[in-house]
Amino acid sequence: MPMKLLLSDDVDNLGLAGEVVTVANGYGRNYLLPRRLAVAVTPENLRRIEEVKRLRKVREVERVKDLRTLAERIAALDITIRERVSETDVLYGSVGIRQVGTALAAEGIQVEDSMIRLAEPIKTLGVHRVSVRLHPEVEAELKIWVVGIKENAPIE
Repeated sequence: MPMKLLLSDDVDNLGLAGEVVTVANGYGRNYLLPRRLAVAVTPENLRRIEEVKRLRKVREVERVKDLRTLAERIAALDITIRERVSETDVLYGSVGIRQVGTALAAEGIQVEDSMIRLAEPIKTLGVHRVSVRLHPEVEAELKIWVVGIKENAPIE
């Protein structure tokens, strides 16, 4: 017998906090309710969840504002990544997401690797543009200079 519950937290493949969902009785009793992911649908719980949603929205607006400021910082950066090259100035490897993330961390900006959008690894010297998606509403473009180091020169 299905039961209606009010989600108090986001549940993958089911719904977002504040939604009323219909689930199997066992799933509700044995999983959602004990883990406090959902509560019974009552007027009091509906009012409480609406207040939580309102506060979450206020926090999200503030978070997006902070991420926009961070995006401006990222867009203002010129990052140089040094990689070994052959005598003909061909990169031995490539510059990938991890190197971009490490270079950003060296500038004091911590982002997850999944936020860095790189269609394919950078395999040439020169200036490249890399997109950093901080939030679905906030994206920054980063300028990266890939500079070659001859194979017999020491890496700094």
